[in-house]
This record gives sequence, structure tokens and C-alpha cells, in this order.
Amino acid sequence: MFLALLVGLGAGAGAVVFRWLIKTFTLLLSGHADYSLAGHAAHPGLPGLGRWFVIGVPVVAGLLYGPLVHFFAREARGHGVPEVMYAVARKGGRIPPQVAAVKALASALCIGGGGSVGREGPIVQIGSALGSTLGRMVRISEPRMRLLVACGAAGGIAATFNAPLAGVFFAMELILANFEVRSFGMIVLSSVTASVVGRAAMGSAPFLTLPNFTVDHLWEYALFAVLGLLGGVAGVLFTRVLYAIEDVADRLWQGPEWLRPAAGGVLLGLLLLVLPQMYGVGYPVLAAGVAGKYTIVFLLVLLVAKMFATSLTIGIGGSGGVFAPSLFIGAMLGTAFGEIMHIVAPGIAGPVGAYGLIGMGAVFAGAARAPITAVVILFELTGEYTIILPLMSAIVLATFISQRIAPKDTIYTLKLRRRGVDLSSPAQTSPRADAIRLSAVMLPVPAALHEGDSLVKAARALARSRQGVLLVVDAEGAYAGTVSAHAVAEALADGEHDATQVSEVTDLPATLRSVDPLDFGLQVMDDAGGAVPVLDSDGHEVVGWLTHQAALNALRPSVATASAARSLEHS
Repeated sequence: MFLALLVGLGAGAGAVVFRWLIKTFTLLLSGHADYSLAGHAAHPGLPGLGRWFVIGVPVVAGLLYGPLVHFFAREARGHGVPEVMYAVARKGGRIPPQVAAVKALASALCIGGGGSVGREGPIVQIGSALGSTLGRMVRISEPRMRLLVACGAAGGIAATFNAPLAGVFFAMELILANFEVRSFGMIVLSSVTASVVGRAAMGSAPFLTLPNFTVDHLWEYALFAVLGLLGGVAGVLFTRVLYAIEDVADRLWQGPEWLRPAAGGVLLGLLLLVLPQMYGVGYPVLAAGVAGKYTIVFLLVLLVAKMFATSLTIGIGGSGGVFAPSLFIGAMLGTAFGEIMHIVAPGIAGPVGAYGLIGMGAVFAGAARAPITAVVILFELTGEYTIILPLMSAIVLATFISQRIAPKDTIYTLKLRRRGVDLSSPAQTSPRADAIRLSAVMLPVPAALHEGDSLVKAARALARSRQGVLLVVDAEGAYAGTVSAHAVAEALADGEHDATQVSEVTDLPATLRSVDPLDFGLQVMDDAGGAVPVLDSDGHEVVGWLTHQAALNALRPSVATASAARSLEHS
């Protein structure tokens, strides 16, 4: 709890500093607090250049953050969240400590220099890096390290969006990819702490202010359903455009990587010259669109332009998130849809701003396939509860259509799959483990307990066991499962289960056979949390016992070759 509190404080402070850096660099490089609504204004410090100065802004920013990322922390390139997901799933939560500082500076320079990306992905990576660094400093175990990384991600989202619940569900749905109760409490503590820090520094006003919203006609739910499906398609389209442009940039650029952001910045500058609304995160433009200040045609132009501008920024080596762009795209889509429905079905369609909000959630759900996070974050961003039912229905449909169109990947996991990393499959073990059969590794079977034995008797036997796990057999001596010291200790703790039979706390791990490879055995042991029995090739009789120590002995370089040879002989 203390570590989660510290991570929350660090993530909250990191979010405050990061947003200050974005404002500072934006004002320095563009001459305006937010150039996206400044039209084609000139830089106050460079009046002679007029609006043409904007072409050079991304180039100057790229010359600063390109070498910074390339030489000090290449993990800081791109949108950040996939790197955190990979660190949690495959690296035990270990993130280099310099990532937090490099990511903050690089992303602030990129956004302040006109990069059309979001600030949420970077703050997730910044908070996660802080959590990982703290975990290494106090030398905690890998499971707790992963939890601290998730605490940092939750704190970053909570502070930058003023949305503590959204931070919690973002961390659990996307970073940890599970909803364990023991993780929930720590992540909530970190998220709330970071949110308090963020509110103290940046206020507690909601992200958007919308008029009161009610569904006056039941047929309007059909319109929300259509918008949800369109949002899911738009989310998948955004994902494909993002990586298609990145592939084109990879093929075209043959120079040094540290110079790539500056060279590509010329193209980004030309785009900003035509559409200054693409400058930076673009939240003021989003708010103006939802407020109905743009025509239908211009809303659709902004939608397409944002897809291209964000993809170009990432493709040239920029550093920033894709969360805010997905909200921007959804807002333009939803508002345009609402405007069209007011023409087609004026008696049914409700406030245009409500459609913009629902579009935001639908496109994010279609791109990230995180429906719980989408619902919670959109509710917290606006504080508008009356929209929750149509929002939920549209987000669920967007997730469904996204899953049907692109069943394998989201906007986050596709980046990793393109590197050959599939987070949906178990982590790959050493190739040597594939060649070693369990028959060459397993240890003799220890003395078994009977299902009818009392827990007191089991406790005595487990106290003498080296592994803290023993075999359990039924009355006929057939294999019935295993019992662990942890399970027996918990049952005996209240003093009321001394006479309880072992069968009440027996667990049945996944079946291992003597002909199975060692890599599969390691996966089963990891799920079981300890040693597991090995059955014969028919799966009827226990013939051995697999332990982590036995696996380590088999995988030592000096004995791996011999173990593999014995395994082949036995098979």
C-alpha cells in the first residue's frame, strides 16, 4: 500500500510536469497557448514569416527529440502503451528508469512542435516507468513489480484526465489484462492519490461540458446503434491507416533514425499549414466540433485529416499517444452523424453533442477494444450520467464489429505483433525446453496423502515436504489431485477445521504426462503456483513429480544436451 501510494504521488506529479512541459514548448515553438484554434496566425516572435513559420516548427522539434529518443531511450518512440503492455507480460514489469524522463521531454517537444498525437499514452509510460523504477529500488518480486507498473499507468491516466475510475479500469483491462481483487485495491489507491495531486494543480473541472441529455424517443437507440457500428469500423480503419503510413515511412527513409523526425517534420509542417487544427493534441478543436461550430463537410475533413496527421507523426518517429486522436476522430464522426440525423430524422435525433460524445467512446472501443475503459472514461470526462445507456450500447456494438473485422489485434497489440510478439499466447521459453521430455526431468513421487486424512495430519506431512505440495489419492489409491501448504494453512487458521478432510482443499492442476515437453510443464507449474505431478503416457497413473528445481537442473547448459538426449531415448 505504501509503494502504491508513492507511485500515485509520482504519477500525479509526473502528469502535472508533463502537461506544463507541453504548454511551455507549445508557447515557445508556436507563440500561442494552443495553436490549433489560432487559425493561420503568425508567430508573435517571427512576424516576418507570417503563417509559413509553421512548416519549420515540427522540423525544429524533431531535431531536438529525435536524437534524444534514439540515443537514450528508444522505448520512448511511438505511442507508449504497447511498450508497457510488453514489459508487464514478458519482462516482469522491468522498464528502464531513463524512459520516464526521455518520454516526458520527447513527447512534450513532439506535441508542442505540432505533432498531432495525444498526451495520455506518454503519461501511461511515464507513470509505469516510475513504478518499475521504485520496484527495482526496493527489490520486490516480479508479480508486485507488474502491479506497481499498473499503478503508475492508472495514476497517469487519473491525473491527466481527472478520471480516477478510468485510470483503474485502463490499468486492469489493458495493462494487466485481468481483474484480480488483490490488484484492484492497490491500483485504486494509486489512481486516487494521483487524481488528488492532479486536481490540486490543475483543478477539477470536467473535460467537456454538455447540455442535459435525455432520450425522448425509443427509435433514437437505433441511431446510437448505427453510430456504434460506424465507430467500430472507424477505429479499425484508424489502426490500419496508422501502421500503413508507418510502413511507407520505413520503406522511404534510408537515413539515420535520429534525423527521421526532422526530415518527416517537413511533411507534417505542410499539413499544419493547410489545417492548423491538426496542431498538437487538439482538444479545443474537439470541443468546438462537439459544440456544433463546424459544418458536416468540415467535420468529415477533420476526421480524415486527424487519421493522417496522427499516423504521419508516429510514422516519422514522433512520440505521443493515440488515445486522444481516437477521441478526436470519434467526436468528429459522431457530431457529423448527429448533424445528418437532424436533417434525415429531425423528430427523432437528440442533441448533436451527445452523438459526438458517443462517437468518441465508440471509436476508442473499436481501436483499443477496451469497452469497460471506454464507458467509464467517457462518463468521467463529461460527468454526464444521462447518456450512459446509449453510450454503453454503442460501445458494445463498436467492440463487436471491431472484433469481427480484425479479430486478432487492437491498435496497441498490432504494434507488438508486427515485432513478432503475441501477448495472447504464452511466453516462449528456451528452445531447449521444447526438446526435453518430462520423463527425463521428473523426480520420484513423494509419499501421498489420502482424501480422508485430516488437515492436521496433512499439515504435519507438508511441514516435512520440500516443495510445500503433496499428492492426494482416493480410497482405491488413484490420483485425486494435490494439496498445498498454503491451502491447508488457510483452512486451519480459524481453528474450526482441524478435523476437515484433505479432500475439501484438494486442487486438480492441469494434467501433465511423461511424454510432454518441459516448456509445457513450466506453464502448468506457473499456473499451479508450485510443483505438480506427472502422469504416465495414458494419463492414469502418477509416475513422477515436476519441480522448479528439477526444471532448472535440466536447463543448465552443462546438462541440457544430456537431458535432451535421454528424453529422446525415453520417447
